[in-house]
Amino acid sequence: MADPTLTADVEPYLVTTTPAQPTPIPQIVAALRTITPLDGLTDAEYEWLATHGKERRGENDALVFREGEPAHAMNFILAGEIHVRRHHSGPAMLFIGRAGQMTGKLPFSRMKGYGGDGYSIGAAWVLDIDESRFPAMLQAIPSMAQRVVSVLLDRVREVTRMEQQADKIASLGKLAANLAHELNNPASAAQRSAASLFTELRQYGTQKYLLGRAAPSDEALAQYRAWVDRTRKRIAAYDKASDTISPLALSDREETITRWLNARAIAQPWTIAPALAETDVAPAQLDELAAICTPELLPIALSGFASSLRVERMADTVVDSTIRIFDFISAIKDYSYMDQAPIQEVDIAQSLDTTLSMFSARLNGVEVRKNYDPNLPVIRAYGSELNQVWTELIENAFDAMLTTEPPRVLSIATRLEGTLATVEIRNTGPVIDTAVLSRIFEPFFSTKGSHAGLGLGLDNAQRIVSKHSGMISVTSKPGDTCFQVRLPLDRVQAY
Repeated sequence: MADPTLTADVEPYLVTTTPAQPTPIPQIVAALRTITPLDGLTDAEYEWLATHGKERRGENDALVFREGEPAHAMNFILAGEIHVRRHHSGPAMLFIGRAGQMTGKLPFSRMKGYGGDGYSIGAAWVLDIDESRFPAMLQAIPSMAQRVVSVLLDRVREVTRMEQQADKIASLGKLAANLAHELNNPASAAQRSAASLFTELRQYGTQKYLLGRAAPSDEALAQYRAWVDRTRKRIAAYDKASDTISPLALSDREETITRWLNARAIAQPWTIAPALAETDVAPAQLDELAAICTPELLPIALSGFASSLRVERMADTVVDSTIRIFDFISAIKDYSYMDQAPIQEVDIAQSLDTTLSMFSARLNGVEVRKNYDPNLPVIRAYGSELNQVWTELIENAFDAMLTTEPPRVLSIATRLEGTLATVEIRNTGPVIDTAVLSRIFEPFFSTKGSHAGLGLGLDNAQRIVSKHSGMISVTSKPGDTCFQVRLPLDRVQAY
């Protein structure tokens, strides 16, 4: 057992130790009879384990083994529980060993060390069979070979399931972060505009009231309304025909209108000029308004008109933002194939575009080139699972290009090859080493480091493609790494 003190400034852990007074063999045999994988052993075989094993006991929260410590014994948990935690996986439980289980290093296993710290829950009692005794144990108890293999298979399945679940949670966390980022911008814009809209509407109502009081006659009001109608038509035509005005041009317009307002002694011109500058209102139109308004009416008329423009801009922002949110939610539903049957007719181009929309926050600085075959028919597939494949390949492409200088190009192409739909996802990242290429689809193999993933993403992608009777491959050369996925148009006919 390693030194229980982890660091100089941490209190030593309680550890499991060999009891000063050994437990009588009949009691150990009785406890071994509770180990499920040992059901059916003879009395002599139980006694062999009891006499050749080394027992350890520990109080609650005693350290049974430490992460990274070499594993050199098979363990029978005779009483209590052992909870295993990883240092680098947060507080999440990795494994729970309960009384009645056979665990630790088993014959035929490749286990080198413990994957986490093991702590006793309650009073623990463990019997260890040192690996040096494995050959003698297999000779004395021939059935142990089959029993051990069964436990190993169950353990591999369970660990794989937990690792896959953790990988799915990590992927879900990334997706949730992207969704939060994408939804935050339009939601924030809508919130700000809606909050400002209440204040602006009250101000606009006040301006309308002042305008009615200041107008010298009904004819003057009619002339003002006619000017508003003409100007709004001009603004609408401009908005429809023009692109977004550049910040520099907007600044020049605002300065021109501010000078016009100052020349006519309009109070607080900074509250009027910005709203007018965003439209096509020019000094010529303002001269028309000045010609039909008295000096007392002109400031009120301009303030009211500017206020109405601000109200409309805020309302437009709320509408546009909610449309963006609705469109994004629709994309999420398409991505997950919510409320649809497991197997759908999938438009691969649409599926790829929907997946790309999930990565909008990462597209800055990346040029996306698409080359979709318009003649590619829909395929029958598990739509949501195919989207997981595109997600993994596109995310890997983004990660690879992070280490390269611009230009960074993501190329996505589809084409029809006989009865197969082919998808190619390329990136301009660094070349993948040949040794890595040969293992890239292996489970738990990762080049991103222990904190960046579990190495199950490409393995999961390969399993999904195989489930569709398809093939996935990768080629890499400097500046061009390509993942190719080939899928039958109808997986039912692929067998």
